[in-house]
Amino acid sequence: MVRPTAVLTCYRTRRRIGAYLDGALDERQAAQAGAHIATCARCQAELDGLRRLSAMLRRGLRAPVPTQWTGFWEGVRRGIEAPRREPAVRTRPAWRWRPGFAVGAVAMLVLAVSVAVWQMPRGAVTTGGTGMISVTSADTDDPRSTVMVYTPPERDLAVVWLFTSD
Repeated sequence: MVRPTAVLTCYRTRRRIGAYLDGALDERQAAQAGAHIATCARCQAELDGLRRLSAMLRRGLRAPVPTQWTGFWEGVRRGIEAPRREPAVRTRPAWRWRPGFAVGAVAMLVLAVSVAVWQMPRGAVTTGGTGMISVTSADTDDPRSTVMVYTPPERDLAVVWLFTSD
């Protein structure tokens, strides 16, 4: 059976293996980590893996720059130093017929007319102080905001607006 303290020691040591490898631990922590690594196969394997990774990185940093990148940076430098060209002069007229915009404009017009007809009150218009639309205003807990509810009569519709002053 594995003791809970051994699991905790292994966990703490694995968290410090990088610092142990770099020599960044103080003497007491380094001694504790070294003693544990000497007896734990899992921590030894992790330390060996980090050592191999460190060696590969050191070898990779000394590798020469691949030749395909030398031409790339030369092209970037030439592009920066090249004189700027003037933009091409526009040859087509500023306005021209675009059927896509015409179709969109007609669709928006149909939508606007549909909404206007849908919002028109049905039946007789009442006279006097009351109107056909009910607008209710309410204050909120926030002193900078107000809630308004718009309800047309005889419809299952309510529009809620929240006004804030930010």
